[in-house]
Amino acid sequence: MADAPRILIASRLFAPEVSAGAFRLRALARGFARRGCRVRVLTTTPPKTAPAQQVDEPGIEVSRVPVLRDRGGNVRGYVQYLSYDIPLVFRLLFARYDLAVAEAPPTTGLVVAVVSALRRKPFAYYAADVWTDGVISMGAPRLVVRIMRAVEGAVLRRAASVLSISDEVTDRLVELGARRDRIATVGNGVDTGLFSPDGAAKEDDGPYLVYTGTMSEWQGAELFARAMPAVLERHPDARLRYFGQGASEPAIRSEAARVGGDRIVLGGVVPPTEAAQWIRGAAAALVSIVPGIGYDFARPTKTYAAAACGAPVIFAGTGSGAALVRDHGLGEAVAFTPEAAAEAMIRAIDAWRSGETDAGRAARAGWVQRNASLDAVGGAAADAVLAASR
Repeated sequence: MADAPRILIASRLFAPEVSAGAFRLRALARGFARRGCRVRVLTTTPPKTAPAQQVDEPGIEVSRVPVLRDRGGNVRGYVQYLSYDIPLVFRLLFARYDLAVAEAPPTTGLVVAVVSALRRKPFAYYAADVWTDGVISMGAPRLVVRIMRAVEGAVLRRAASVLSISDEVTDRLVELGARRDRIATVGNGVDTGLFSPDGAAKEDDGPYLVYTGTMSEWQGAELFARAMPAVLERHPDARLRYFGQGASEPAIRSEAARVGGDRIVLGGVVPPTEAAQWIRGAAAALVSIVPGIGYDFARPTKTYAAAACGAPVIFAGTGSGAALVRDHGLGEAVAFTPEAAAEAMIRAIDAWRSGETDAGRAARAGWVQRNASLDAVGGAAADAVLAASR
């Protein structure tokens, strides 16, 4: 092990924190470790909502420091990012590593790029999405957008390797200045050992639909709550359950109050094992992307997680995420309107009652197992970074 490459991963998110980014980075760390590397992760102390579990594994050392979080427990916002990025400068200056990997936001990538240049070490950047597009979708001032675009572009141009999750993201990264020959499109995926059709399933006093994960501005998760009155006209015993957190929570709570009773329930952040149980028992899992704001290329991880459990997916939106669901038989893609969402939700409950949902469970889960295993994605990402560093 004396000559084993020393890999340093800088990410504000890491397991056991519950997020797609945390799972993705853990898979990458495992990929490096399986290839004989010594891995050190510089991350943050997880929030109170994170499951209590040990994530250190052979070959992987996790170093944590406290960080500022918003009211929802997220490291989200300029002050929160800086509370991680500024200490990261000193953590990197005194860390031993041969190769660094930076996860978004681009400010973290910039810190890693500058320190690695000073130390003459190569670095890679994991671009799960395009940060500048997200800033634009949130209505940030033009000055902020220009600064973020400049920072993101600088990081992409200087990285020895850039990891992308889809062809659409890759094309957008090239537009921002990344060299196409330095981008490895490794795909996206989920832990198919955790998210699978096998295992316990939650039951309710009637059919339910489930939304799991982040409820950000660009996802528009409140759309499904607005569709519920029409669903309840056909299926008065139906329930809509949300698990996660995000900017859409106030709008969802408002819709829940308008509907009344307990037909719309916000369950907060739950461990992945519990999320999988709720998905398995659902008539359908709900996924959405607000169209036309720069995120039509996105393929949310919650799509893969739902299909891996065998649940049909209702995707509201357009673009790559809709095509993923439609082209691979993972469920139904509909327009981003309450009316279209309600009709799809009604059809899903009808299928659940008739047994049709169970009949397609194995096919949906099988596709994810073959095409979107997170272990395979982590291994491919590790190979790409190591190859570029050589």
